[in-house]
Formats: sequence, C-alpha cells, structure tokens
Amino acid sequence: MKKIGVEKRKYTTITIPTKLFEKLQDRIKNTGFSSVSDYATYILRETFADISVSRQKGTKEAGTVISKLRALGYLE
Repeated sequence: MKKIGVEKRKYTTITIPTKLFEKLQDRIKNTGFSSVSDYATYILRETFADISVSRQKGTKEAGTVISKLRALGYLE
C-alpha cells in the first residue's frame, strides 16, 4: 500500500575523481554525515540554492558561489 504524499526516492550514480572522494571522506569525519554521497548531495543542494539566489541578485554573488565551488574542488 502506497502512503499518500510520500514518494519513493530515486537515485543515480555520478563519478568524481578519486582524490576528490578521499578529500570528501576526510572532510566528513566527525560530522553528522554518514557517507560521501550524503555530503555531496547536501553540498549540491546548497550550491544549487545559492546559484538560484545569486542569479536573482546579480553576478557579484554568482562569483562568490563559483569561488566556493572551486574551493570545494567541483570546479577548476
């Protein structure tokens, strides 16, 4: 029986460089994140929200978001 208002979560796989994965593993030690996948999902959601807000506010904030992504290793 399907619960009303609850949708089944669907997942896919992405690949990232091994060195970045290892950096993320180190970063999540002693945090509430149970896996690199959970942390990456959190970061991507936050980044997506930041970019959406930045587009509304202008390019200055977008530059800040891009800098954050570079610092996290998502952009070169």
